[in-house]
Amino acid sequence: MELKKYHNIYFLGIGGIGMSALARYFHNQGFQVSGYDKTPSELTDELMKEGIPVDFEAKSDLSSFSPNTSLIIFTPAIPKDFSELVHFQNSGFEVLKRSQVLGLITRNSKGIGVAGTHGKTTTSTMLAHVLHESELGCNAFLGGISSNYNSNLIINKDSEYTVVEADEFDRSFLQLSPFCSILTSTDPDHLDIYQDDATIKKTFQEYIDLTNDLGCCVIKKELDYHFHGRNFTYSIHEPSADFFGEKFRYDNGKFLFDIRDNLNGNKIKNVELGLPGIHNAENALAVFAMSKFLDIPEANILKSLASFKGVYRRFDIHLRAPKVYIDDYAHHPKEIKAFLESVRLLFPGKRVRAIFQPHLFSRTQDFMNDFAEELSKSDECFLMPIYPARELPIPGITSEKLLEKIQCPGKLVQKEDVLNEITDNDFDVLLTMGAGDIDRFVKPITSQLKNEKV
Repeated sequence: MELKKYHNIYFLGIGGIGMSALARYFHNQGFQVSGYDKTPSELTDELMKEGIPVDFEAKSDLSSFSPNTSLIIFTPAIPKDFSELVHFQNSGFEVLKRSQVLGLITRNSKGIGVAGTHGKTTTSTMLAHVLHESELGCNAFLGGISSNYNSNLIINKDSEYTVVEADEFDRSFLQLSPFCSILTSTDPDHLDIYQDDATIKKTFQEYIDLTNDLGCCVIKKELDYHFHGRNFTYSIHEPSADFFGEKFRYDNGKFLFDIRDNLNGNKIKNVELGLPGIHNAENALAVFAMSKFLDIPEANILKSLASFKGVYRRFDIHLRAPKVYIDDYAHHPKEIKAFLESVRLLFPGKRVRAIFQPHLFSRTQDFMNDFAEELSKSDECFLMPIYPARELPIPGITSEKLLEKIQCPGKLVQKEDVLNEITDNDFDVLLTMGAGDIDRFVKPITSQLKNEKV
């Protein structure tokens, strides 16, 4: 289909991180963009400041939209019976999912997809930063707000490269046409969609198979996947990987590690990464490998890795004194494990208090014991009620049930009481974690810890 034939583009769920990036992109391209979202947020505020109208109530009159001139883009988070969606689907409009639109964009550029059950956002944002700083440039649709650009969108009309997150939710990434791909992880997740681990792995292989023969795949060494074209592997655990990371350290305020390039027999020492964390160094290895394939000079890659400031809500350090406060999007046991390991590396011997908001009843049910094991590695763990997102409650699956399994001191904390739990000062490092609306407490917590007015 030809996007150029449309004049209006209307987004259902425009406030989502991925949807808002697309909205900004089409607005920048000169389309008339507007949208609906259920709840006002900082993202919708920013869109409106940029001249993109956003409604928070369903329109009763949609006569201003015509099937001949209006394209409708929606997110699967929109209920299937939502009145506006039903109207457009039944009235001859072209109604596409976000993933289908990204598929159209990647078919008309050299798309680089970053896939994985976790690590996508940081890796894709880091790769976009390296490309943006190089002569290649890129367009990028990011799943988080880049701290370097204060945006989830990078536009370069002269670049042939497009960086996108290849999202496995709802099998969305199978709509893409990647020139190159990165695969970071395929741990069990979204079992409400995939049912079992075998189906997840099969679907990720289907995505890998979509990659262009002229491109390449950069795959974590521990994963059992293969691309019919050029393959590169990376790891922080397997020394035989093409690119191996080791000797992670925090030295004089800098996070450093070494890279062993086994393809060329080289060792790159004292690689500086602007965003601390062992898991972020692992992501940087994937970016390093992809950047080498794209012939970006090594010195340029290393300079960009050092200047990478990270992503909002990914190891996001808001305060270093008098207390340390870090916020992170971690919502899967493997992510919590990696996050806490990096916190312990940076702040050895410090007393860590974690406030975690579980995300989805189904995920909490599927990984109840794994969550308990990883959260028990904090010194104290306070749980907020489960954030339901798109789900209805599951009987017996509650934060109280999870709390019973956690082996460190903790308690259930209602949203209205979160700020009360940081007044006793009996901690050195405070962590907030989760993919729900716990991020709304970041600014109040930071202010309170600074002894400012909330």
